[in-house]
Amino acid sequence: MRAPRVLYRWYAKRLHRKLDSGLLPRHVAVAMDGNRRWARQQGFEDPGVGHRYGAEHLEDLLDWCAGIGIGHVTVYVASNDNLTKRDSGEVAHLMAMIEEIVAERLMRPGNRWRLHLAGRLDHLPDSTAHALKAAVEATAARTGGHLTIAIGYDGQVEIVDAVRSLLEAEAARGTAVGDLAERLTAADIGAHRYTPDLPGADLIIRTSGERRLSSFLLWQSAGAELYFCDVYWPGFRQVDFLRALRDYARRRAA
Repeated sequence: MRAPRVLYRWYAKRLHRKLDSGLLPRHVAVAMDGNRRWARQQGFEDPGVGHRYGAEHLEDLLDWCAGIGIGHVTVYVASNDNLTKRDSGEVAHLMAMIEEIVAERLMRPGNRWRLHLAGRLDHLPDSTAHALKAAVEATAARTGGHLTIAIGYDGQVEIVDAVRSLLEAEAARGTAVGDLAERLTAADIGAHRYTPDLPGADLIIRTSGERRLSSFLLWQSAGAELYFCDVYWPGFRQVDFLRALRDYARRRAA
C-alpha cells in the first residue's frame, strides 16, 4: 500500500510544480455533487452518510486553495430544488452536517476563511440559518480567504432578486422606470447580487460526472471556464483539483 501513496504524493507535487502562478484562477467555485452515490459505491447501507464525508471534505478543498494562493472559493451545498423536492429526512441530515461540521469548524480559532452566504436563508431550517449567520458574524473580521456557501440557492432566482432589489432602491429614490431603463447597465444589476463585493467565478468545477450548471452562479459564470469531473465529491482528490487547475491554465494560455 505504501508504494501507491508515494507515487500519488510524487504525482501531486509534480502537478503543483508545473502550474503557472500567473495562470491560476482567482475565484474557484465547486458544485459538490455525488455524496449519496459515493456512499453507495463505498458500500454504506445508508447513502446519507455521504453528506458527512462531503461536508468534512470541504476542509480539504480550502486547504488546497490556501496552499496554492486561491483566495475566493464558492461551494454549492444545496439548491432550492434540493430543499423542497428531496426526502425530508435527507434534507434534515444534510442541514445537520452543515451546522455541526461546516459552520462549527469555520468558527474555530486559527481558521483563516471569512464566510459569506448566497441564497434564501428563509428556505432553511431556523437552526441551520442561525448557525450560518453566527459563522458569518464570527468570521467577519478575518483578512484571509473568502468562502461563499450557496445554500437555498438558485442562480435564476438570484438575478430576479437582484433586479427586484434594484427596482425597489431606485423607486425609493424617486427614479422613474423609463429613466432607469434608459441608463441600466449590467453593473447596476450586479451590485444587487447576494455577494456584490466578491468577484465573478474564474473556474467552476462540478463533480460526479454531470455536465450541467444546475443554475449555479449563472450571473457570475459569464466569463468562467467550466470543468466537469467524473469523480464523486467525497472522492475528489487533490490531484483531481490540480488537474482542473492545469486544464484552466491551458485554456487561458491558448
